Amino acid sequence: MNLVNEYVQIFIGIILASIGLKAFLLPNGFLDGGATGIAILLSEEFPINISLILIFVSIPFLIMAWYTVSKKVFLKSICSIIGLAIFIHFENFQSITDDKLLIAIFGGLFLGAGIGLAIKNGSVLDGSEILGIYVNEKYGISIGKTILIFNVFLFGITAFLLSVEIAMYSVLTYLITSVVIDFVIKGFDNYVGIMIVSKKSKDIQELLVKDIKTGITVYKGSHGIGNSGIQKDMDIIHIIINRIDIRKTFNLIDSVDQSAFVTEFDVNHVKGGIKRRTLLN
Repeated sequence: MNLVNEYVQIFIGIILASIGLKAFLLPNGFLDGGATGIAILLSEEFPINISLILIFVSIPFLIMAWYTVSKKVFLKSICSIIGLAIFIHFENFQSITDDKLLIAIFGGLFLGAGIGLAIKNGSVLDGSEILGIYVNEKYGISIGKTILIFNVFLFGITAFLLSVEIAMYSVLTYLITSVVIDFVIKGFDNYVGIMIVSKKSKDIQELLVKDIKTGITVYKGSHGIGNSGIQKDMDIIHIIINRIDIRKTFNLIDSVDQSAFVTEFDVNHVKGGIKRRTLLN
């Protein structure tokens, strides 16, 4: 059942991405980053169907995928890219607007939503993510830096072959696409970590469980006072909460102990041991 759900979401992602391309970017010669951007650029220069170009351009990235990702992701990615090419070929959207700013914004929104849904369900619609993974594993360069450098070259070529204006709007499209991809993947599950050192640790723990409804890790530690080296054993609270609960959590801590030492830090990944909260529950 989970596999069916994944493929349904990937299918929706393909539809959204194809709308972004066919209704906004392609009719107006705008580019996105990555393999999709290369395909659009080549279709502007050569009288070849963009669906064929997209599949052809994706082949090197799929070869990388064979060596860098699981076979399940590899197969899903093949299906997704071919599906996107088919939809682009048969869809017959008319250009919705001639406003270049709206084209860049809404083209990026639809394309980012589509790519984000695909990635969230274990697939890719654009090979640049695979290139980033490959370079990271082989040379240790971060995925983000690899994709950024790749797109800097792509938009530079766009400025030379087409126009500086199109290149600038394409950069805007790429930035919007990237933001939407991150939002679709993460949604409201954006977590932060908080560490609390307080003399009233027990009282704070009780309220965190009751009001924030979060799991708690308690470390046994000690604290010193000034240069005297005086130490005292105490509990140190460590929690991971959704970002939407930050203000409520800080107010709760202040209501118990305004002198508590509190540190907040970003959390890149959370797995298990936490009640996921969204704006809807």
